[in-house]
Amino acid sequence: MPLAEIPLSVWRKRGQSFVFHGQTVRYWTAGQGEPLLLIHGFPTASWDWHYLWQPLAQRYRLIACDMLGFGDSAKPLNHEYSLLEQADLQQALLEHLGVEQPVHVLAHDYGDSVAQELLARHYEARIHLASCVFLNGGLFPETHRPVLMQKLLLSPLGWMIGRAFSRDALVKSFRQIFGPQSRPTESELDDFWSLVESNRGPRILHKLISYIPERRVQRDRWVSAMQRGEVPLRVIDGEVDPISGAHMVQRYRQLIPSPDTVLLPGIGHYPQTEAPAQVLEHYLAFRDRLTPAPLKVACS
Repeated sequence: MPLAEIPLSVWRKRGQSFVFHGQTVRYWTAGQGEPLLLIHGFPTASWDWHYLWQPLAQRYRLIACDMLGFGDSAKPLNHEYSLLEQADLQQALLEHLGVEQPVHVLAHDYGDSVAQELLARHYEARIHLASCVFLNGGLFPETHRPVLMQKLLLSPLGWMIGRAFSRDALVKSFRQIFGPQSRPTESELDDFWSLVESNRGPRILHKLISYIPERRVQRDRWVSAMQRGEVPLRVIDGEVDPISGAHMVQRYRQLIPSPDTVLLPGIGHYPQTEAPAQVLEHYLAFRDRLTPAPLKVACS
């Protein structure tokens, strides 16, 4: 059965705000139970999780924000964006909400890198993670295959490319990275563009793209954290994604001890919107495996 969507207009009304480093950040919460932090990707926002939001909220306390520079959060022009600062933001949000329990993480794309930083911080005793699941993302710089638009944004002319970025350019990029049978509708593309365009977002895209070289700087620290094996990990990956598809999972299996990976045939870079029911099934199976079965007490 298809999962119900949450229209973007409804999603936006449910958001709340807090201030991080003097900037307004939009965030969403729902449900009760163990905290589950959902971290979105580039160039979109936390609405990416809307198909999974209600079913996950039936079991967990969900927390998600539009990171600095994304969605409906502040997008300051004179700011140096950093994955490390985005990890600080996630921790500040947890503190703002009074979350003291170990946190589970579900991340995608750019959010994978933020999650990797949080995982490294776990082993530095700066946060307590209970588990982490990665959807399609550049976990290893050596396997990341950026699309043309990302390459252009990284170039010296990136500031011009960003300011000229349009809905048509977004559509062209998305056509390359979604599965052939699971591409977004025109309405969904309108909503994705609305989130990119919000708060004059295109003018800072060339600054956000600095995450690609930053990944290379942090690569060994992050991979070492994934190799520790004390925090349960799973990868759920759209197989035909040209950026971080089957080739990334192959590298993951080479580098990570006892790798737990799931490949989704025919699915591209956004599995949570292309195949949300499959992602939900594999995520819940992962979480159920972490929960010890109740002890049976014999009565006599």
